[in-house]
Amino acid sequence: MNAKERADSPKTKSNLINQLAVVLRSAEVHHVKNIAVGKAVNNFVSHVSEFIDHEGEFVLELRGDFFFVNEFRIRYSSDVMVNFDYLVRLFRTLELGTVVVKSGAGVNEIISLTEALINAPDANPFDKIQQKISHISSLAVEKLKKIDEEDLLDARKMVKKSYFNAVSFTQGVMNKIQQGEKISLKKSKRMIVSLVDRIIDQEQLLLGMTSIKNYDEYTYHHCVNVSILSVALGQRLGMNMKQLTELGMASLFHDIGKLEIPSSLLNKREKLNEEDWQVIRKHPVEGVRLLLKMKYLDSISIRSAIVAFEHHMFYNHTGYPRVKKTVPLDLFSKIVSIADQYDAMTSARVYSRTPMGPDKALNLMIKQTGSQLDPLLLQFFINMVGVYPIGTLVVLDSKELGLVFEINPGFIKRPRILIIADNKGNEVDAFSCDLAEKNDDGSYKKSIIKTLDAGKWNINVAEYLL
Repeated sequence: MNAKERADSPKTKSNLINQLAVVLRSAEVHHVKNIAVGKAVNNFVSHVSEFIDHEGEFVLELRGDFFFVNEFRIRYSSDVMVNFDYLVRLFRTLELGTVVVKSGAGVNEIISLTEALINAPDANPFDKIQQKISHISSLAVEKLKKIDEEDLLDARKMVKKSYFNAVSFTQGVMNKIQQGEKISLKKSKRMIVSLVDRIIDQEQLLLGMTSIKNYDEYTYHHCVNVSILSVALGQRLGMNMKQLTELGMASLFHDIGKLEIPSSLLNKREKLNEEDWQVIRKHPVEGVRLLLKMKYLDSISIRSAIVAFEHHMFYNHTGYPRVKKTVPLDLFSKIVSIADQYDAMTSARVYSRTPMGPDKALNLMIKQTGSQLDPLLLQFFINMVGVYPIGTLVVLDSKELGLVFEINPGFIKRPRILIIADNKGNEVDAFSCDLAEKNDDGSYKKSIIKTLDAGKWNINVAEYLL
């Protein structure tokens, strides 16, 4: 690979972002004249100079939850995840949207930029950063842009359409299988590819759609929700498009074995007895049988069958089905297990019309880490859905009532919410509020003091999120 090809490479762009994060993190711990900082700066300058020689300049921009380098959106792998998350948080805290490094920027200029970013005050940080580097012609910064409301509205419409198309498609496929038809997974793959594209572009909006539960069509919504949650988690782990598509397929059909369970049992209103559970526990094996009977047996069918078989086995193999010889669970199975548990707990069921609140479900899952759930994957999942997941009903220190509608990647404890009631408890026309916003003195404008159960308060989450 020649120098031009290296500069064009997505990996090169990703590495530059990672190297900048290393510079800034080092400077937070050590003085800028420390040898560790100097080494990191020299490394960044060496690589960014080579990049600029072929690209003209290095433009790093934060848009929503993603970084773009010279208009190219960067997908990153799990080994640089910590540094990318750090940089997202830093940019948001500093109200920084874009950093431009031009020809002529050397060690001294990058050190000046580093000092400006690390030492920025809490009040009006961006203005101070801009002042500090205004005399350096090879550097420039731009403020973080507010998301255009009209663009967001159009995106919401497209996401909503994609979601309900996926639910409708899943219902059609499941009905055909139930009627004994042999189906091909090719059409399902096209739908999943479309959904994966939408998740990559609008992760937060798709995650929001998984908060919309339909009691009457639980099975189909659950399959799509688990697929969305799994693919979004896979993206956080740095999976490529092919892997995300396979994961989307496997997660969509994880519960297919339940088609072989009598509907009278699945819809039983009374508490299930041990005999009932013995029948329910057969669905992983039934899922394998159905998936291996597809028209064309390929790698996706086999991977889906593995996930269908393993998704209830638990991280420590204490779940079901029990096997004589245990082997490490498939990565997809461990991902789907997390998504499946989370969506199931936060959904209304026949025997439990009031679902568990998202935050309570997450707390329960944390208690199961290391036993039922993979600890590392669960941590990535929590970073993705936030401490207060979408759909959580919250009380603010202003005594207003709010509903979480979007996670703030830089501040997982400070999501974006819809204010739905004033400080006297009166319902108001919902309006958005970013809990990461600060006053001039650096204090937060509003904060969460506790969560409430939306179901017990008869609040229809879907009504607001749609």
